[in-house]
Amino acid sequence: MHTLNLGILAHVDAGKTSLTERLLHTAGVIDEIGSVDDGSTQTDSLALERQRGITIKSAVVSFAVDDTTVNLIDTPGHPDFIAEVERVLSVLDGAVLVISAVEGVQAQTRVLMRTLRRLRIPTLIFVNKVDRGGARGEAVLRSIAEKLTPAVVAMGRVRRPGGRDARCTAYTGADAGFTDRLTELLADHDDALLDAYVENAAPLPYGRLREELAAQTGRALVHPVYFGSAITGAGVDALIDGVRELLPASGGDPGGPVSGTVFKVERGPGGEKTAYVRMFSGTLRVRDRLPFGRGDGRAEGKVTGISVFDHGSAVRGAEVRAGRIAKLRGLDGIRVGDPVGEPDRAAPNRSFAPPTLESVVVPRPPSSRGELHFALAQLAEQDPLINLRQDDVRKEVSVSLYGEVQKEVIQATLADEFGIGVTFRETTTICLERPNGSGAAYEIIDQNGNPFLATIGLRVDPAPVGSGITYRLEVELGSMPFSLMRAVEETVPETLRQGIHGWQVTDCVVTMTHSGYWPRQSHSHAVFDKSMSSTAGDFRNLTPLVLMSALKRAGTTVYEPIHRFRLEFPADLLGPLLPVLARLGAVPGTPAVHGSACVLEGGIPAARVHELQQQLPALTRGEGVLESDFDSYRAVVGTPPDRPRTDRDPLNRKEYLLRTVRRIASGGDGR
Repeated sequence: MHTLNLGILAHVDAGKTSLTERLLHTAGVIDEIGSVDDGSTQTDSLALERQRGITIKSAVVSFAVDDTTVNLIDTPGHPDFIAEVERVLSVLDGAVLVISAVEGVQAQTRVLMRTLRRLRIPTLIFVNKVDRGGARGEAVLRSIAEKLTPAVVAMGRVRRPGGRDARCTAYTGADAGFTDRLTELLADHDDALLDAYVENAAPLPYGRLREELAAQTGRALVHPVYFGSAITGAGVDALIDGVRELLPASGGDPGGPVSGTVFKVERGPGGEKTAYVRMFSGTLRVRDRLPFGRGDGRAEGKVTGISVFDHGSAVRGAEVRAGRIAKLRGLDGIRVGDPVGEPDRAAPNRSFAPPTLESVVVPRPPSSRGELHFALAQLAEQDPLINLRQDDVRKEVSVSLYGEVQKEVIQATLADEFGIGVTFRETTTICLERPNGSGAAYEIIDQNGNPFLATIGLRVDPAPVGSGITYRLEVELGSMPFSLMRAVEETVPETLRQGIHGWQVTDCVVTMTHSGYWPRQSHSHAVFDKSMSSTAGDFRNLTPLVLMSALKRAGTTVYEPIHRFRLEFPADLLGPLLPVLARLGAVPGTPAVHGSACVLEGGIPAARVHELQQQLPALTRGEGVLESDFDSYRAVVGTPPDRPRTDRDPLNRKEYLLRTVRRIASGGDGR
């Protein structure tokens, strides 16, 4: 049996969970199709998913198509849960992108298709809901070609769209128009096929065209489009045939070294962890010792149980081989995104932008603060992008967010699973800082009131956008014990989590320019005396002070997240709309007028997108359509916003540390 790990992706409410139900029913896995509205689907198992009728967590089910086992992964459609989609992308062999025949290409559809194309994931497109009133077949196909990719070809036609009797007929080799369109599309990517097409008067053999279609679809060069209805089942058989014929099965050597990645973590009723792992290589067996994690967080655990997906459910097994997805038990410290076994196959790949919003979580009652932090830490295991930020001075916890709906989900999850009531403060955007130039500082042991037995010199230099933080040495590696060197290296990124204005500092190079320590000593060869000997703690405490002084000398600029927007509205409203966009800090491009409609694209601060959405109906007589997604960071004009600091910020330490910071920041002694 071959294996295909298949993702179902879509804008919210396009019908992807209903399509999953239909595929399982058609394959004979379930006897009755569940309803999203009734909360009876196979993949929306969380109580909150059933209540809201949306997918929040990815879910895996399995079915067989001839000699292929399809592990089907249903993903969230709401943009607030895009992080869940991102984790799934790393384990897919292919995808089906679902588009509503009524609403057509939507904002999230564009984001998903851009990412699928960039990652070169073989993708079929399924135009769903052809049975709904207002369904548009050819118009949606043109919109796909214009807004998503021109490399598409319809694999069939829709008859009587817009009603329950809508039918989808697959094209065959006897359809001359279809074979001509298919030949032209494939010839764009294959010179040999183009030569054969130009030189031969007769049409190319249909068998050759299908083989080339499978090859180019497998290389993510072209994207076949199917029409149908998940509710009535129209067109679903043709889609299943396309999945079997056109999408490539998973690869990997079962005899190679064990290598995989964790894309989901669950906790059972007793708190035990279950990790969902895609195996890229090797064979993993029960009772094997399995390394997992990254860098210094690398750990090892004993696999106590394995379940593989088969015919709709997870079945306990003795092993999991390359290409399969399995649920592993016994790995207590494992987290989402961890590589297992050999880590090189599971290198991180940032597919979507990180969260750009942040909010403080307030427990009700305040006495449940400790329980709240524990609960949020467990949620962060399942979604690392929640990114908890603890402020021990104000006794507050902040979480990173993609949107307001995510707030509601976190609030309901804390109430249902942990019995903790919470509210949220006002949502703010997450900015970042980048150094303006170079800055350096140093402190010498036992000089100028240095309270630590450590000599440290650091220089901060700007680096290319997107490069992150790089740490380098201009001192000999052997000039100090490795533990002391390591203490400085580990403290640098921790310190840069909050810069001069409180935001994370990125895109910089930090270089160690000075080093020195006092060797381990004792009084008259007696017990070890810390007051005479340097420890890692000295270097961990001094590093933030020196680094912040260097950063102040370099100076930083605060950058805010910017969304790329596309706004469609009646052309006669362009004049009144432009001043509103200007007040919101938007920078529009040149408007494009098409008859009575106008399309305007540009950039807008992420913090103002929600405000624009609220004003849009009144500004456009209810006819405006707004699409937006993260684009880049832009320097803040005017006074930069400060982020509330935590006690972990080196500028808010105890008084004796503050005195040292003030002395360094004042530029005393030329440092």
